[in-house]
Amino acid sequence: MKIRPGVFVRGDAWTAAKPEARAIARAQALTEVSASSPVVSHETAAAAHGLPLYRADRERIHIIAAAQRPGAAFGVVRHRGELSDEDVVEADGLRFTSLARTVADVARTATFEQAVTIADAALRKQFVAGPGEYDVEGAQAFRDRVAEIVRRSAHGQTRARRVLDFADGRAQLPGESISRIRLRELGFRILELQLAVPGPRGQPYYVDFGIEEIAAFGEFDGAIKYVDGKLLDGRTSSQTLDEEKQREDWIRGTTQRRYARWGWPHLATASELGACLEAFGIRPPR
Repeated sequence: MKIRPGVFVRGDAWTAAKPEARAIARAQALTEVSASSPVVSHETAAAAHGLPLYRADRERIHIIAAAQRPGAAFGVVRHRGELSDEDVVEADGLRFTSLARTVADVARTATFEQAVTIADAALRKQFVAGPGEYDVEGAQAFRDRVAEIVRRSAHGQTRARRVLDFADGRAQLPGESISRIRLRELGFRILELQLAVPGPRGQPYYVDFGIEEIAAFGEFDGAIKYVDGKLLDGRTSSQTLDEEKQREDWIRGTTQRRYARWGWPHLATASELGACLEAFGIRPPR
C-alpha cells in the first residue's frame, strides 16, 4: 500500500495499525522523501510523543515551516511559524515539536475534545507516578509553560486557555477525557477524578469519577481493558470481568452511592450520556 509517492507499507499491517501509528508512519515517509527533515507538529507530533489521538486526521500530517518555505506538499498541513531550538526534539529519525509546544499548538487549533485528550495525556505522561499519585504543582508548572508558548501567537489564545484550565492528567484514557467533557456539558461541576474508595484488604479501589454534587460514582468502561494483554496483566478476560464485578459490588455496598458505567457509544453527545445516567438515577443538579 502506498502512503506517499515512492513509499509503501504492507496492507495488512496498515489495516491493523492504530491511528497514532499511521500518523507516525506518514511522518517518517515524508521525512524519507524530503531534501531536509521537516518538523512534525500538532496532532502528528502528539502521536510521536506517544499520546493518544481523538478523531485523528486519517489522511494528512502536520508540520511547521517558516513563511518563506515553499507551499504544502501532498497530504501535508503546513503551519507557518518560527521555532526555537527548545521547541524541537528528535527521536527515531523524526524531528517534531517539544511536548509543551505540541500541547500549545493543539490547544490553539484543534477541537476542544481533541485538545483536551492530548493535554490530559501529556500531563498524565509526566505527572502521574501511580494510582493516587498526581504531581499537582508539576502539572500546573507545565500548564503555565504551555500558556507562555500560546501567548506568542495572535490566534487561538482564548481557545487554548479553556483547554488548559480544563486539562487534568488523572484522566487515564481518552474515553475518560471525553466523559469529563460530556459530564460538564450536562451540568455536573464537582467531579473528582480517580477517587479512592477503601477496599476490603486495606488497598484502595480507584473510581474514574466521583460525581460529588449528587454522591454518585461513574466509570468509563472501555471494552479494550478486557482484551488488551497489557491491561489484563496475565489474567483471562473472564477473571478480569469477575474481579471488576466484585470490586463494583464492594464499592456499591460500602458507600451506598449510585454507580453508573458507560462506554464509547454513550459519548457521542451529552444527551446520550445523560440518558445512560438517567437509567441509574443519576441526574444533574438543578
